[in-house]
Amino acid sequence: MAIINRTPDSFYDSGRTFALEAATKASLAAVAEGADWIDIGGAPFAPGEPIPEAEEAERIVPVIAAVRAAGDVIISADTFHPSVAAAALAAGANVVNDTTGLRNPDLAAVVADAGAHVIITHSLAEPRRAYPRPRYDDVAREVADFLLRRVDLAVSLGVPEERILLDPGHDLNKNTLQSLELTRRFAEIAGLGFPTLAAVSNKDFIGETLDVPKESRTEGSLAAAVICILGGARIVRMHNVAAARSALRLTEAVLGFRPPAYLRHNMGERNGSNGP
Repeated sequence: MAIINRTPDSFYDSGRTFALEAATKASLAAVAEGADWIDIGGAPFAPGEPIPEAEEAERIVPVIAAVRAAGDVIISADTFHPSVAAAALAAGANVVNDTTGLRNPDLAAVVADAGAHVIITHSLAEPRRAYPRPRYDDVAREVADFLLRRVDLAVSLGVPEERILLDPGHDLNKNTLQSLELTRRFAEIAGLGFPTLAAVSNKDFIGETLDVPKESRTEGSLAAAVICILGGARIVRMHNVAAARSALRLTEAVLGFRPPAYLRHNMGERNGSNGP
């Protein structure tokens, strides 16, 4: 899953893909680099003033429409507003990525009516509100319990279980130690039985662990993504698509999910070269 943020103050690119043409080009470039999925958002998760729903829709709907016109890649709208989700799905999105964990239950009705999928993410704060010093007695267990309760809510509102995906929400109302523990115990979240997303790319827990700024977190992001895949993650949300594609394809090959691109080394009477 590639990340496109149409915001002037995005966490990672600080507005590099805010302009419509830049966001569209970045989306199509991510597909060309091997992304299977484009996640398009118009409002940051970080604390701040709310973005009017109409403005958020104006930011993401044209990008969704352009990416959909270009091909059949999976598209998700990163939003927690029902009205924005409805507009995004009408424009061609397949999935709503709700980082608030269905805090607004009307969002589930929109997803159900459209026959779409929804990603339910663990977070505790009101949207765009600070949540200082988060505390958990057992972070993996409490995240899992929260997600299961939200699954029950979504199902009660008409979303079939087979259209629900889960995200434990690395760094979302969690400190670095808590995010590291979630990474280590990712299998407990994947073990809930739903396709599970790991959104670890360039997060602060990687920067604090390695003492590196955002622009130097690629290697740590790849390591965290691979650990999550080994724990059962089946979608990884990444900024650096080309690097992620190589790391993840090798991981998939090791796990037996994908064959190698070709076989030559020690496959014949003479040792083959290491190149294609």
